[in-house]
Order: sequence, then C-alpha cells, then structure tokens
Amino acid sequence: MKKYHIYGLGAALVDTEIDVTDEDLINMSVEKGLMTLVDEERQHELTRHLEGHLVHAKRASGGSACNSIYAASCFGAKAYYSCKVANDSNGEFFLNDLKEAGVECNNQSHNDQGITGKCLVLISPDAERSMNTYLGISASLSVNELNQAAITESEYLYIEGYLVTSPSGLTAAIEAMKIANQHGVKTAISLSDPGMVDFFKEGLKEMIGDRVNLLFCNEAEAKGWTNTDDLDEAITLLKETADSFAVTLGAKGAIVYDGEKTIEIEPHSVQAIDTNGAGDMFAGAFLYAISHGHDFAQAGKLASLASATVVSDYGPRLHLDRHSELLASITA
Repeated sequence: MKKYHIYGLGAALVDTEIDVTDEDLINMSVEKGLMTLVDEERQHELTRHLEGHLVHAKRASGGSACNSIYAASCFGAKAYYSCKVANDSNGEFFLNDLKEAGVECNNQSHNDQGITGKCLVLISPDAERSMNTYLGISASLSVNELNQAAITESEYLYIEGYLVTSPSGLTAAIEAMKIANQHGVKTAISLSDPGMVDFFKEGLKEMIGDRVNLLFCNEAEAKGWTNTDDLDEAITLLKETADSFAVTLGAKGAIVYDGEKTIEIEPHSVQAIDTNGAGDMFAGAFLYAISHGHDFAQAGKLASLASATVVSDYGPRLHLDRHSELLASITA
C-alpha cells in the first residue's frame, strides 16, 4: 500500500468569483470562457471596473489541480499537494483551506516574500466562467517545491497543464514525471484549457514525454490536441498520447477509455449556475474512484454526477457532506 493515493502538482490561487454580464466582459475586453494570464496591473484594472460587483464576491482557495486534489481528499483519498504561496494573508488562507480538507502540502510554513496567486473568476448569466489569473509567486513554482519521497509513495501523480505557462513550472512538471516513471507511479495530466493546447502545445508535449497513463481533457482540447474537428477521430488519436483518458463533453456527458474499450458516460441534467471547476471536479472524483478499486465506468459515473452537482451551485467545490451522498450512487 502506498502512503498517498494522489500527489498533485499545480498553482496555488485564491479565487474571487464575481457575477457579470456579457456586456461587462465586452467592456473589459475579457475573452469569454477562457483562462487568460494577466499581470497585477491588469487585475487591478479589472477589479476597479467590477467595484460595484464585489459586494457579492466569494473567496475560495483554488487552482485547477488543487481543486481536483481537494475533491479527491473529500471523497476519501489520501492526498499530497505541491505548490507555492507567499507569506501573506491569501497564502495563509490557502494553506488553511487545504489543511482542513486533510490534504498534506509542501508549504506548511510559507516564508517566501511576494504575492500569492489570485484569479478573478467572472461568471456570466449562461454560467460560463472567464478566468483572469495573476500567478504571483506561483509563477516561480520550481523543482524546489517537489517532494520526491511523497511522489514515490503515491499511486498517482496528477499535474495540471497550466504549469506549461511557467518555465520553472514546466521544468518541475517534467522532473515530477521523471521521478514517477522511475518509481512505477502512474501519471495523470489535464490539458486544462483550450488556450493551453492552442498556444503551448510543444511545452505540453515536453511535459507528457513519450506518453502518459491517464489524460483528462474536454472536447475542444481533445480536438485541438489531435488537430481534428471530428470527435471520433480525436478519440482514436488520443490513444497515441495516453494509455487511458477521459474526455468531458459538458451537457453531453463524457467518453472514457480504459486502455481496452471506450465507454460513454451519461450526463446528468441540471440547471447550470456556475461552470467554474467542473473539469477539476470530474478529474478529482475520477482519480478517487480508480484509486479505490472502481472501474472506469463507475469512475466516470461518479465524476459525471459530481461535476454536474458542482455546476448547479456557485464555486468549484462541494460541501463536505455532499461527497458521501455522491459516493452512494456508485456503490448502491
């Protein structure tokens, strides 16, 4: 038995979710539905524009891989997360949030000066999320934040594709993959965002190396990665990159491939309020399930239900008691 089910590597961000209109997005020149990296000045500019909205803002620790690790831990996985926060109030808030969820972290003491990463998550009336991220000290995430012993003592290493935007983060991801492969740890990666595939594909290829054991992506990312507009062709071509994978299809459910067969995962009809964290929740629930003896069909069922549940409320996470309710759906 390994000490950890999942070791995660990714950014440490404190999210502020704000309800906006499509007109707001246009006036602020924000690309709808994408994650855009911004500098601190641009984030302040956006905050000033949204000053009247901030009374309704909600703060939560976040980051893509962090959301997945948090979810997996709440379902019952033993998890470890490597990230980088600064010695400021947001850094303290972030680490306390992970600790309360039972996630061990490399940053139990945070003495680095700087600014903890922040993300403005703009939620439009159709529930789409548009993210503007200032990475802050997360941009300097490096091999120094890796815990080699924890990686080798994990069943899965899970990395967010967003790390490709940082040279030191990419190097850390590549090193973590190397450690995992040397010690028989299964590797899992999320492509994270269509923009990462469009503009950082070569870096993602470096991160993945020869291939990865498990790949997470949505339909747009799958098509962009395989250079095709046909989903069936993309599914076939993904097998050249990953031993297994999960492709989320939004309201259409998902398609998972377990290395032998392709399985269609049924969607769950809900009234979407906030799509922030849907893919993260899918990955976290899926990783929990397959690291606890469930097959890909069961894992996909849990992940689909969990992601549908999270989009029916605000925020990228579920209340703790909801996880046990969802687990009952695949054990009944």
